[in-house]
Amino acid sequence: MSKQLSPFSREELMPKPEMLEIKKHKDELYIGIPKETHFDEKRICLTPNAVAALTSHGHRIVVESGAGDGTNYTDQEYSEAGAKISYNANDVFACNIILKIEPPSLDEVKMINPQSVLISAMQIKTQKKEYFKALAEKRITAIAFDYIQDSHGIYPLVKSLSEIAGIASVLIAAEIMNNNNIGNGLLLGNIGGVPPSKVVIIGAGTVAEFAARSAMGLGASVEVFDNSLTKLRSIQHKLQHPIATSTIQPKNLTKSLAECDVAIGALRGKTRTPVVVSETMVEQMKDGAVVIDVSIDNGGCFETSEITTHSKPTIVRHGVIHYCVPNIPSRYSRTASVSISNIFTPYLLNVGEMGGIENAARFDKSLQKGMYFYHGILTNKRIADWFNLPFTDINLLIF
Repeated sequence: MSKQLSPFSREELMPKPEMLEIKKHKDELYIGIPKETHFDEKRICLTPNAVAALTSHGHRIVVESGAGDGTNYTDQEYSEAGAKISYNANDVFACNIILKIEPPSLDEVKMINPQSVLISAMQIKTQKKEYFKALAEKRITAIAFDYIQDSHGIYPLVKSLSEIAGIASVLIAAEIMNNNNIGNGLLLGNIGGVPPSKVVIIGAGTVAEFAARSAMGLGASVEVFDNSLTKLRSIQHKLQHPIATSTIQPKNLTKSLAECDVAIGALRGKTRTPVVVSETMVEQMKDGAVVIDVSIDNGGCFETSEITTHSKPTIVRHGVIHYCVPNIPSRYSRTASVSISNIFTPYLLNVGEMGGIENAARFDKSLQKGMYFYHGILTNKRIADWFNLPFTDINLLIF
């Protein structure tokens, strides 16, 4: 009788160990939201609705009393959303994760516990070397939300605030132009039988796009200048409306500025914004014309620009009214806070689901790009070069 052959090999018939999926353990986040102390800063990182979403997932949130005053959110609203209200800043800074708009001062850094996580703006140009040394000494893991970049190469929070700044620049210009202020009494728009106001926008990025959209919506005539033909084509495509565009050539720019009622500086640079409007060009502008230099937070693109504040927002140079407040979105603090909160909330929920910041950063490249300190080790080359500090690639630290 012939031996029956098995369709399986000996190795295939041997018992094998069961391979189980490694589950990610959820982590309870302990988030502190201190009151902003920076001058003219009124925004807050999380709205009461966002706090409710996070607390419903088991996370704990401590909000300093009065933190929402600048956005007209009360302590009661945050309390009802599930947050603990603290009257002591030390209690807030004792949390594992600190959430702020502006970077903390050196005195506030002293209140942060070692090995904590700090999420805030970084604002490299306003920082000092001592700030980064203080974070390193406390072994802080720090994430700059203005450096977080998604998979499409977009900085979501920067883009959102740029949209607000673009729309706001036109609204502010319209407000300054009326007779109740120091303007020449022109209405920013287009009325039958009256020539439309002319708006010149220098730059063709997100700020320029939303400024142009708002100005066109009011009926103004818009002209956009930029040295990138790709950006100029892109803004025409996004607006879906034919607008005058030009590269930045002194002769053409001088002529347009001399004819315009409003000029908006929306140019960006890798380091400092290049100055493309000289004092001579400003001298040739109309008396009572308005300059809104949105790029002032990066140096400004008008030679005559000088930083102003929300309480004293304008200066006059050669008869031209300059508005040069560096933090325009804070003027519309509630809208800006809702926008920021909408971006933060999914990130924080994901961090909780992934088991904490470290685990989340392993899988979320956008968090890695925003991280400039990892347990006190500097991981951002730009900061290292700017302040001459030692730098370690984050890929060598997070596996």
